[in-house]
Amino acid sequence: MQEPLLGAEGPEYDTFPEKPPPSPGERTRVGVLQSKRVLLAAFAAVLGNFSFGYSLVYASPVIPALEHSLDPNLSLTKTQASWFGSVFTLGAAAGGLSAMVLNDLLGRKLSIMFSALPSVAGYAFMAGAHGLWMLLLGRMLTGFAGGLTAACIPVYVSEIAPPGVRGALGATPQLMAVFGSLSLYALGLLLPWRWLAVAGEGPVLVMILLLSFMPNSPRFLLSRGRDSEALQALTWLRGADADIRWEFEQIQDNVRKQSSRMSWAEARDPHMYRPITIALVMRFLQQLTGITPILVYLQSIFDSTAVLLLPKYDAAIVGAVRLLSVLIAAVTMDLAGRKALLFVSGYAMGWGPITWLLMAEILPLRARGVASGLCVLVSWLTAFALTKSFLPVVNAFGLQAPFFFFAAVCLVNLAFTGCCVPETKGRSLEQIESFFHSGRSVLH
Repeated sequence: MQEPLLGAEGPEYDTFPEKPPPSPGERTRVGVLQSKRVLLAAFAAVLGNFSFGYSLVYASPVIPALEHSLDPNLSLTKTQASWFGSVFTLGAAAGGLSAMVLNDLLGRKLSIMFSALPSVAGYAFMAGAHGLWMLLLGRMLTGFAGGLTAACIPVYVSEIAPPGVRGALGATPQLMAVFGSLSLYALGLLLPWRWLAVAGEGPVLVMILLLSFMPNSPRFLLSRGRDSEALQALTWLRGADADIRWEFEQIQDNVRKQSSRMSWAEARDPHMYRPITIALVMRFLQQLTGITPILVYLQSIFDSTAVLLLPKYDAAIVGAVRLLSVLIAAVTMDLAGRKALLFVSGYAMGWGPITWLLMAEILPLRARGVASGLCVLVSWLTAFALTKSFLPVVNAFGLQAPFFFFAAVCLVNLAFTGCCVPETKGRSLEQIESFFHSGRSVLH
């Protein structure tokens, strides 16, 4: 019998049969390697995460530049700088809220494409800003786009990926977000702040172009009764030579069982609220580690320390280390497992990419669109509270105060991982959902 998601539960525990039909990973790996189309679809989608990572840290090089600006309409005070850094997260929270509707109304792919509108508009406002209100509106709009894509892209990628490579592909949203941040830091060494906003438009336009040729999620299409389109989408993703009948029937059967939307009464059912609660707490704790204020104010943080290099070079080095760490996570996630990396690695290898992946993996299909948006909403409201209060706390108590708090949160994260987080390595989304339907307690 396969090892249960949370360890051995006794001989009677047999959520997953000993000899199941050939796993989707085994049947589709050849198709993935032959066609590469699933990789192309994932790449097209995660360009949205590149733009998200780029826009998230846009404030890092811009705040020091505007604090010393000779233009009185653009010169930032400390209070204005904290708003410029934090208002992005308010927009992201609004984007997560909208995803609760758009994810299931338009579908994952169209929701990602829709995010291009506020993103392009936001960069345009910042590139042509002549006052603080244009800068804040630009940050709010790019934040809205980031929150929308943060909820939609992990779901899309997890639903198109076969189990054997879902961990590696599931790490690509975080990988591209980190690459986007690194690109911003690198371009910040060369370009003035207005041209940094102009450069942010490029990846958004490429994303729209590529996604126009990609299929929607087969699971979403089946949930809308578009069976023939779902079959075509899965065939395109796996390759013409892949045998997809068993995988398609499994997805179809799971969707059929959950054809209606979740009601509030059903939300009290343990198989619904347990995975949703785990995902929500993980997103909350991820933000409490302080990653967002650290990235947003990275150059300002280095500027207040006795480092040898200029702060803008230090920020670029941090971006490069983060990118390397996420690359390692992408390679090892399907080998070592999710929980192992959460225990032994830092943010960029563990709580960064894995929380996004687990959110998309464990949320029940009927609640996936709404619940993923709720997770992003909670995440970015938490991020706003931390980002807005970071500079005032540093000014009042010193730089060490928030970092002591972040360290304490990391200890809480370890305890939560050990007792509540399931291991999903190598499982299909249907098998993971079957685990929660089995009625076994998520806690040890």
